[in-house]
Amino acid sequence: MKFGAIPVDEAEGAILAHGARAGSVSFSKGRLLSASDIAALREAGVEQVFAARIEQGDVGEDEAAGRIASSLSGAGFSARTAATGRVNLYADAAGVFIVDAGIIGRINAVDPAITIATLRHHIAVAAGQMVATVKIIPFAVGETLVEKAAAICQDGEAMAVHAFSARRIGLIQTRLEGTRDKVLDKTVRVMAERLSRSASLVAAEERIAHDVGALADTIREQIANHDLVIVFGASATSDADDVIPSAIARAGGDIIRVGMPVDPGNLITLGQVDGKPVIGAPGCARSPRENGFDWVLDRIIAGLAVGGLDIEAMGVGGLLAEIPARPRPRETAAISAKPDIHAVLLAAGRSSRMGGPNKLLAMFDGVTLIRRMADTLIAAGLDIAVVTGHQSGRIEAVLDGLEIAFTHNPDFADGLSSSLKAGVRSLAATADGAMIVLADMPGLSAADIRSLCDAFQAAGGQSIVRATHGGKRGNPVILPRQVFAMIEHLTGDTGARGLIEAGYAPVVDVEIGRAASMDVDTPELLSAAGGVLPDGDAH
Repeated sequence: MKFGAIPVDEAEGAILAHGARAGSVSFSKGRLLSASDIAALREAGVEQVFAARIEQGDVGEDEAAGRIASSLSGAGFSARTAATGRVNLYADAAGVFIVDAGIIGRINAVDPAITIATLRHHIAVAAGQMVATVKIIPFAVGETLVEKAAAICQDGEAMAVHAFSARRIGLIQTRLEGTRDKVLDKTVRVMAERLSRSASLVAAEERIAHDVGALADTIREQIANHDLVIVFGASATSDADDVIPSAIARAGGDIIRVGMPVDPGNLITLGQVDGKPVIGAPGCARSPRENGFDWVLDRIIAGLAVGGLDIEAMGVGGLLAEIPARPRPRETAAISAKPDIHAVLLAAGRSSRMGGPNKLLAMFDGVTLIRRMADTLIAAGLDIAVVTGHQSGRIEAVLDGLEIAFTHNPDFADGLSSSLKAGVRSLAATADGAMIVLADMPGLSAADIRSLCDAFQAAGGQSIVRATHGGKRGNPVILPRQVFAMIEHLTGDTGARGLIEAGYAPVVDVEIGRAASMDVDTPELLSAAGGVLPDGDAH
């Protein structure tokens, strides 16, 4: 193929490499110039064009792309009609895409003019999703190069889509004292959503004690009537002799792997009983976000073997944990329609500016400040983790009877950051966001809390949401899950402000008025807000 500037009088039959525009003439790139085109260009005063001329032994871009695409070995995908030197290939059905990187690499090494780009190996795809594209860079490529690339395509299964086969799933959830039905109920919903991509379903669900014997018996019962059994443990599996792997063994099964090099998803267990898979799901699988559990589950449902070596190989590319600097459009879609927001109520401080008394025990309209704050969060519909430290016994006593969780921070004297870490660590894996609430803000209402939650939902659960007063930053603040890991780097009396200013996520400000800036750190502020300390409280 010849390529470059060509006199107009010699350009008939050439392909425009650049658009040609002069006078009334407007020809686009890629136009095959005819005799009438040449006359029009000449009349418009154009003397030369930048074009390509196909020579004997060349194959046009569309034909070349089509021949290479049709030569690709494998099943489950179809090619569309070539256009502008490109052929796109699409999945025939939902399933798992596999690709031989060696074959694709050899094709791309034939000549820079010939390119193939694909999705990554073992990714789940939807029916009709593009899985690969063949693109010829120039307007034509040598016949010998096309033949060489086509021959490589036949050296093995270059790529394929293994379609999902709908499965009947048995779901078992173990529980300990304090396990909340709300968490278990959400797990069932999330599993149903996750299985919908393969048309599989949870055919039976049982909730039992977190006990090896009880679990082994239930696995034996469920494996007989289902294609696959999934177990969510009340406690994470941290050893090959832990409850879930021990129960699989007691049920007469084999352990394939405990743990995997994918994060999140490390704490998975994979076994089999009577030749059928049993998966001990990691806690992160209670969330709809992609994690290592998806990689194992999708392959099994697509009929692909998953052994210990397969899981070992997942380490490269297995870092799925939230990285603030990485664009994450897939996670926006993965967030449930209503993000799960949990409140972290910080109640561990020593009230040092109060000069002695514990401000959280001050009375507001006959109710202690800490109880008032907890009641407000409950009225807003949030799950609450209360972080205690100083006078933890007294704090827990005035909150007795409320459906909340307590997390004690023994390092509360080290500053606010230690309580923030303790609170976020205690949240369930299903939490999409953490509302950080200072316990000394008596002006907050349930409506204020809901306004912040609504803004978090509207932002797709991906932004930091901050309360403001008159345009100035205030509290509370909602942190999305992708910044949770960054909290571990905070030290001293540093709160969420450092995370906000670091730019780890977009920030949405919500004006809620004076409540965003009203705290009661001193006796004067407490009195002005209408609070009264109990007589004699100087501890």
